[in-house]
Amino acid sequence: NSFVAAAVKRVAPAVVRIDTERSVPRIGLDPSFNDPLLRELFGDQMPSTRERGQGSGIVIDAKGLVLTNAHVVDGADRVEVSLPDGRELEGRVLGADPITDLAVVSIPSGSGLKAAPLGDSEALEVGDWAIALGTPYGLERTVTLGIVSSLHRNINSLGFSDKRLDLIQTDAAINPGNSGGPLINLRGDLIGINVATLRPQMGAQGIGFAIPAEEALPVIESLR
Repeated sequence: NSFVAAAVKRVAPAVVRIDTERSVPRIGLDPSFNDPLLRELFGDQMPSTRERGQGSGIVIDAKGLVLTNAHVVDGADRVEVSLPDGRELEGRVLGADPITDLAVVSIPSGSGLKAAPLGDSEALEVGDWAIALGTPYGLERTVTLGIVSSLHRNINSLGFSDKRLDLIQTDAAINPGNSGGPLINLRGDLIGINVATLRPQMGAQGIGFAIPAEEALPVIESLR
C-alpha cells in the first residue's frame, strides 16, 4: 500500500478550488484610455474589464472557514469555492494579510465540510516527505510528491521585500494554481500552505515554497 495514497485520502476532502473575478480599469490595458481628456470625461466611471483568477484552498474549520493565500483573493469582488464533491459555493473574504500572504474565506456552514488535520511544522526535518495538493493550471485534485528541501528560508531572499515569512522549501512540484493549497506530511497532516515557486525562466526546477502551519495559526486566529 502507498503511504501517499493513504495521506491524500485523509486530507483530500478538505482541499478546494478557488475561482475569483475582479474589475480591472482599462487604463493601462488600452492606451486610448490614458488620454487626459477621457480621464476627465469619465472620472470614476472609467471603463473596466473583468479579470479571472484561480487558486487553491484548504478547509480549516468544518463550520465553513477556508484558508488560502492573500494574493489569490486580492481585490476580488466575487469568490467561488468548489468542493471535492463538485458543489460550487459562494465565498466571502473575512480577512487578508498581505504581509504573511494569508487569507480566510467563509463559505456556507452545514455543507458537510471536513477540516484538514493539523500537523506540527516545527517538528519537520530536512529530508522528510512532503506532499502538495491543489489545482495547478486548473487541473483539480493534483498531487505531487517530494521532500522538505530546506527550512526557515527567508522570503526576502526570494525577492519579496514586502512580506515577512520563513518558508518551507520543497521539491514537490508547485505551480501557478497551487497557491493556497496544502503541503502535508506522510500521515496526511497539514504542515504548510503552498505559496510560491521560482519561475522556470530563472533556471529553477524543483524549488517550491510553503508557509509553515505554525506560522499561519496566529494569523488565522486574527483574520477569522
